[in-house]
Amino acid sequence: MNVSMTQTETVYARSSTHRQARIMYHYIFKTLPLVKKELNRWRQQARLCVDPVLKTQALNSINNKDFHCYGGAVFAVNAGQKEKELIRLIVAYQTICDYLDNLCDRNDCLDGQAFLKLHVSLLDALQPDRGKSDYYQYYPNQDDGGYLDKLVDCCRNYLKDLPTFQMVQDDMVSLAQWYINLQVKKHLDPEQRESILIKWAEGNLPKYPGIRWQEFAAASGSTLAIFALMALAGRSRVDPEEIQHILKAYFPWICGLHILLDYFIDQQEDREGGDLNFTFYYADDTDMLYRLGYFVRQAHQQTVCLDDPVFAKTVVEGLLALYLSDPKIKIQEYQQKARTLLSQSGQSTYLIYYLCSVVRRFF
Repeated sequence: MNVSMTQTETVYARSSTHRQARIMYHYIFKTLPLVKKELNRWRQQARLCVDPVLKTQALNSINNKDFHCYGGAVFAVNAGQKEKELIRLIVAYQTICDYLDNLCDRNDCLDGQAFLKLHVSLLDALQPDRGKSDYYQYYPNQDDGGYLDKLVDCCRNYLKDLPTFQMVQDDMVSLAQWYINLQVKKHLDPEQRESILIKWAEGNLPKYPGIRWQEFAAASGSTLAIFALMALAGRSRVDPEEIQHILKAYFPWICGLHILLDYFIDQQEDREGGDLNFTFYYADDTDMLYRLGYFVRQAHQQTVCLDDPVFAKTVVEGLLALYLSDPKIKIQEYQQKARTLLSQSGQSTYLIYYLCSVVRRFF
């Protein structure tokens, strides 16, 4: 039975669409150019790495994974006067993540101890008052000319200036620990990593009923919840209840959707390279699309409880638009699958999808 929208619902839908349009305008024309400028700054720093392997991996992480920084920077849109500072913080933290991911992807190093030590930098970045480590202690290449230290210091400096950082710091560190656990385990020897990953993820499932081990692991690989808390820390006052609402919405739902979409578009290259891909653990394409659609619906449902549900709704729709407009969709002939997922999110997602398709030509 079709039920017509009430007048209140119609007015809300219109105001929501108008607000989303303002968010997207600001993001495209003000936020993205600032991110590009910041990435260029770190590109210059990466060129100062002394070790040629580290220099190559640092530059490759910026040149090939810059869309992670562009996407994460959406959380700076509502930051007002702190937008530039929040962009610098988000770009620095995400650049650490992408750089370390590249270092761990190298086939000539499968040392979990080396990976763990490298990733201590992510914890140091979120804890300005503690000392720093020798991040390359167990890694075969050492001299980065201070590159990683500078990234960590950048995060620390900007975090200290956020008014309510102390209120979210512990939750940010906990999320970073999950991220580190995933990164270290998924880069171990292929003969060992699957059983280790499953055991770790299944041990956490009782806290998150309704999801599967690969979905928990996927959610752990997203930095979006950390960025949402960084944005929250920029406010002069924060309700502790809002922190819990953000955590519940982002983990596992929005974060899980984020990384599952990332793996969804990488299926062909991961098959060819024999790489780990969490979507391969679904029974078939029907099961995969059903679970991805479930994450879409749950993510939207959770955003209703947030202080700014329209912004969170835009984040969810933006994830779908960003990944499903990727050229890999057409290459793999996934257009019908993409349309199925877009339809799970509602009509306004198609507008953001179109905008992403256009913006891709310039960034």
